[in-house]
This record gives sequence, structure tokens and C-alpha cells, in this order.
Amino acid sequence: MYTNDGFHELGRQECLRRLAKVPVGRIVYTRQALPAVLPVNFGLDGEGAVVLRASAASELVRAIDGAVVAFEVDDVDAVRHSGWSVIVTGTAVVVTDPAEHERLARTVSASWAPSPQGVFVRIEPELVTGRELVGGRTLYGVDLNA
Repeated sequence: MYTNDGFHELGRQECLRRLAKVPVGRIVYTRQALPAVLPVNFGLDGEGAVVLRASAASELVRAIDGAVVAFEVDDVDAVRHSGWSVIVTGTAVVVTDPAEHERLARTVSASWAPSPQGVFVRIEPELVTGRELVGGRTLYGVDLNA
């Protein structure tokens, strides 16, 4: 990013604060050697770990368990030409400990697509990045709001 391209990099704590405000994000993973993206609702646990609920039998769970994935959330204001995006990158792991599963069942919101054999998948945040588009400024100093 250039210093006046209109984007502002967000620090880790600011990224996690914004992540906590959004109920739906997108998980980015590999399916049959190709990139795949799915919208999912999620919760946060601990130091910014992203937690998803999914069916134990789902293709998603089989594809991401033990894999490095990206998780993205954003908020965009098309009228003001502004918004922000946060990306968490880390390894996704199915929670197998019964006590941990019970704790998450009490603290993480219910899935919007519940299943009788639901599991929790935790994405530990190895890399947390974010940026904000401030007021529609461009690299060339053009004010898009004018």
C-alpha cells in the first residue's frame, strides 16, 4: 500500500475488535485443489480464535480439518466509498475434547444452519491483518466524494 492510497492498515487488536462486531464471515479453503469460499456465521474464543459450527459429515469439515485456511469479514459503505476488511489466517482444527465442546456450546452462538451432529472448528489466528478504506481517497489524491 502507498502512503496516500486511501487505505489505512489496522493493528491486530483493532482487527479483533472489528471481527467481534460482525456475525457472518467467509471461510477460504482448498477444495479439490481449487480455492473455495463459503459464508458462515461464527464466534470468537480466547485470543481471537475463530470458531465455526458445522455438521460433522460436511464436506467443509473434511476439507478444513488440519488445513491452513483464511477467514475474512468486512463492512462496506457503498455510498461513502469506505469500509474495512479483516483476514485471519491459521490452521483449522475440529474440537474433539468433550469438555471443550461443552464449553463452546455454551459460549458460541448457534449455527444458522444447525445439524444434529454438529462439531466446532477452531481457527487459531496465526496471522491477523486488516485495512480500512478512508473516505474514498485514491492513490492519485482524487476525492471520490467530490
